[in-house]
Amino acid sequence: MTDDVDDRHGAFTLDELSDYLDADRTPVRADIEGDPEAVAALERLQALRVASRDLLDTAASVDGDERWISSVLASIRTTAHAGRDIPVPDDDPAAHLVVTEGALRGLVRTLGDDVPGVVVRRTRFSGDVGVPGGAVDVDVTIVATLEASMSDRAEALRAHITSVLGAHAPFRIRSVVVRVADVVVGGTP
Repeated sequence: MTDDVDDRHGAFTLDELSDYLDADRTPVRADIEGDPEAVAALERLQALRVASRDLLDTAASVDGDERWISSVLASIRTTAHAGRDIPVPDDDPAAHLVVTEGALRGLVRTLGDDVPGVVVRRTRFSGDVGVPGGAVDVDVTIVATLEASMSDRAEALRAHITSVLGAHAPFRIRSVVVRVADVVVGGTP
């Protein structure tokens, strides 16, 4: 079997991480637990498993579940990678500080977890990402349940991202757009 570089999360394949998660992360593998990309993928896999169990418990349609699960797995591939290095402004001209795009996407995913009934599927940064302190647009795609107003939750997430990411990102946020890409009926996304 040939491992495709795009299917790796840190130094590990999705199959390796899934097997480790199947074993309840026991015994603890320091090589996996010490790899930030692998840990991020493990967290997404765990969230996927919990969500999948919830969806199955609510007897949602099989076809819809499979499409949704496939989209979440695709999201793991997209968001677990480190991505671009984003320069951090520093007064010292000799300093070369960066934060990875994957770390900021992980922050946005965590912020999505703060809004009930929402899962962040994808985050994209565009604009002056490579310019220290540049103006950047943040585009976030979410999956939501029907239990409450989607526009209220999208706005709550947009405000939360603007506040928290604005305080931690090495760039100036020009805009934050939150799009609802999918709706889950009768379950937790």
